Amino acid sequence: MKTQWKQIAVIALFIGGLLPAFAQTAAIDPALLAKANGGDAAAQVKVGESCAAGSGAARTAKQLAEDYRQAAEWYKKAALQGDAGAQATLGVLYSVGQGVAHSDVEAYYWLDLAAAVKGANQEKYAANRQMIGTHITAEELEAVQERVEQWKAAHPR
Repeated sequence: MKTQWKQIAVIALFIGGLLPAFAQTAAIDPALLAKANGGDAAAQVKVGESCAAGSGAARTAKQLAEDYRQAAEWYKKAALQGDAGAQATLGVLYSVGQGVAHSDVEAYYWLDLAAAVKGANQEKYAANRQMIGTHITAEELEAVQERVEQWKAAHPR
């Protein structure tokens, strides 16, 4: 039953537009990559999207896993800079274990940070965080809330 819930939740997250639409090609513009490597959060998200898109349907399972691992790394770089969309996307990746090890605690953490940012998707991020929150213990929730407060103190918006 838990697996079915997660599948439904992931589908809802994708349909709800939480994850960006991915490009059809894995070719990354060198200028975009340079901006991403220079710390530009928006460019990091775009590179993450390109990595997630990979090279099309002919990818092997190993290539697909590597593409998502690289995508998660780029999303995390942008998320650490406070990009709410990247934080939410990273939360989803943690919730399904795609590109990162599955962790409901990490998913909750990133979705909570994203939900703290005022914007058009704030309610969606909060709702997704609450769904994930049903899968963590009270102790885990307390620990993740402490991490969130520490992050917010170090990264005022």
